[in-house]
Amino acid sequence: MSPSRREPAQGGPLLAQPLKPPSAGRAAAYLGLFVLGAVVGLAGALLQAAWFPGGLLLALAGSAGLFLGGARAARSRGGAVAGAAGWLIAVMLLTASRPEGDFLFAAGGGSYLFLLGGMALAVICATLGRGR
Repeated sequence: MSPSRREPAQGGPLLAQPLKPPSAGRAAAYLGLFVLGAVVGLAGALLQAAWFPGGLLLALAGSAGLFLGGARAARSRGGAVAGAAGWLIAVMLLTASRPEGDFLFAAGGGSYLFLLGGMALAVICATLGRGR
């Protein structure tokens, strides 16, 4: 038997503990990260179109900072996922065109780089976060 695998005194294999609901403080932190993700998504959408090469990089750096910072602050992957969920919902709502023909995202390469780059950063930062 390898030293990394332990067995309890009863002789059966060590089972994973069931998940508990988050505490009120952790749920409030996740909600705050969700709202902050929506704000960063909105700011990034406006910034990436304003100054094309620099604004795009700054918007993606802000998104990565939120995702990775949320994972580190919550000490779990859930912190990155909460921020990424807020970011994704805000950005997807901004991509929809209105009946009047107004839209925020143009059909240019910068908009697609912001959308796909932000999603890739969310996955990377959630993967880098600690598991339970």
